[in-house]
Amino acid sequence: MKRVLRYGARYGFLAALVSTLCVLSPAEVLKIVVNDTIHPITDEYIGRALAEAEQHHDDALLIELNTPGGLLESTREIMQKILASPVPVIIYVTPSGSRAASAGFFILESADVAAMSPGTNTGAAHPVSLGGGKMDDVMKEKVENDASALMRSVAGKRGRNVEVAESTVRQSKSFTEQEALSQKLIDYVASNEEDLFKQMQGKPVKRFNGQTVTLNLEGASVRPFDMTLKQHILAYILNPNVAFILLSIGVLALYAEFNHPGAVVPGTVGVVFILLAIFSLNLLPTRFAAVVLILASFALFALEAKFATHGVLGLGGITTLTLGGLLLVDAPIPEMRVHLLTALAVSIPLGIITVFLMSIALKARANKVVTGAEGLLGEVAIAQTALAPLGKVFIRGEIWDAISSNDVPAGQTVIVRRIDGLRLGVDPAPSTTVIPTAAIL
Repeated sequence: MKRVLRYGARYGFLAALVSTLCVLSPAEVLKIVVNDTIHPITDEYIGRALAEAEQHHDDALLIELNTPGGLLESTREIMQKILASPVPVIIYVTPSGSRAASAGFFILESADVAAMSPGTNTGAAHPVSLGGGKMDDVMKEKVENDASALMRSVAGKRGRNVEVAESTVRQSKSFTEQEALSQKLIDYVASNEEDLFKQMQGKPVKRFNGQTVTLNLEGASVRPFDMTLKQHILAYILNPNVAFILLSIGVLALYAEFNHPGAVVPGTVGVVFILLAIFSLNLLPTRFAAVVLILASFALFALEAKFATHGVLGLGGITTLTLGGLLLVDAPIPEMRVHLLTALAVSIPLGIITVFLMSIALKARANKVVTGAEGLLGEVAIAQTALAPLGKVFIRGEIWDAISSNDVPAGQTVIVRRIDGLRLGVDPAPSTTVIPTAAIL
């Protein structure tokens, strides 16, 4: 009995020691920064961060958010990952001047802990049709009801103000950080992450699955988690303006390669740029009719160079290229569409360069060949012997076998009309023909 009590006391002491060490050891928080529109690469980045936090047994994942919104499908994927995460997720709209608008508000409400910095705002979550066009009444009602149901489900489970949250969807309401706090859309307003952790210290957090956890994050060790190089590159080319520039330059480079076969470099650049543009546009809501407009613009540039319509076809090409750029990405927010300035800045120089290159190529093809055997056609030669009709002629410092359509005495000038292997077909030259210096020599 004494031995049992002794072992019990020993194990109790060890348990208390382990518990004390756990309390004294600083908490670990994984931190990521989302400062972009919401798209598939954002979804992939947040998914990787959640997996890393779970694998490393972090106490929480902190997402610093600043976004104007983005794609609804990517937003849903992100929300699903956050709601299913075994690691508590803190979303903090920061720094001052930032926002979590539209899709960002949905993501903010899905967090275990929602917080904002002073001078930030959130809301304006009303769904917008792709391309910003006007929806018919039935479709508008369907989209609103779907987004509202999603918002009610998430906000209700998180214990936030469902009615006010839904008003951001149906009435496009926006809120400052203090308004969001007073109306129970967020949990804290904090000037920095240390202030946020201090306010959260020891307070219970109700998770989406109904469990309640207490986060002790004051003095926590914060570990930053950045995008991979691949994600940085993909996030950059997912910018619709960059995608449009890549596509336009790629088409121009291929155009130059077709007009100068064997140059290699333009063709290689064109293929690489077009493949990057295709990858980017594949992840974005793309209007392929706009791609047709872009290709049609280059056809108009070529016709302008060929027929010299005094800029009419060239202006049409610039117009179709600009329209193609503006309509290329069918996104719900202006930040995810090609800007007018970008479309004009690409279309006008590209149109001028393309017409210039094409005109040079057409002029080069129209010029008479002056090198090789073909360069002899139309040249003046001197009959070295009498041509009756066979004989020899002197041209460009060389003596050629020749056959004449009429008899020609030696010393008479003739004009080369055709080339049959190593024999020239010639005709007697008019008496007014000037003998070139090369023929005299």
